[in-house]
Amino acid sequence: MLAEKYHSQIESTLAKYPADQKRSAVMPLLYIAQSEYGYVTKEAMQEVADILEIEPTQVASIVGFYSLYYDHKAGEHHIQVCTDLPCALRGADKFAEDLCAKFGVKLGDTTKDGKFTIEGVMCLAACDKAPMFQVQNKEGIKYYENQTVESAAKVMEELGKK
Repeated sequence: MLAEKYHSQIESTLAKYPADQKRSAVMPLLYIAQSEYGYVTKEAMQEVADILEIEPTQVASIVGFYSLYYDHKAGEHHIQVCTDLPCALRGADKFAEDLCAKFGVKLGDTTKDGKFTIEGVMCLAACDKAPMFQVQNKEGIKYYENQTVESAAKVMEELGKK
């Protein structure tokens, strides 16, 4: 399905890499799949593997490693709070805990309305601006630094209206 629906986008992506290195296009193709389905399905992993002529387990390992890809259905908006040690030292763990409490979920869960999945991730490269989080959704990725639970809730309430 992806190969048919996104043929020109896939071809232009593959054209950026030498023919013998097309496996390097795995991440952009996974992004296309995730944009289509909201997460990377097993079928999409198989299709990406077929396009790139690699094993599906190689594709699955990329999905499993990077926090930008999901192999399961989640909220429309992924709220990813950096909980790495430097951010934790600046209050990220408490921030994540309090944010989850405000929205009635546990870290890693999705709100009842299906709008948000709040999760902890490692290193978003803004250690000096913690607590911070990124929002990943169909619009792309946006970063929010030096946050409080109140400022983060305001961002989420605005996103929830979309």
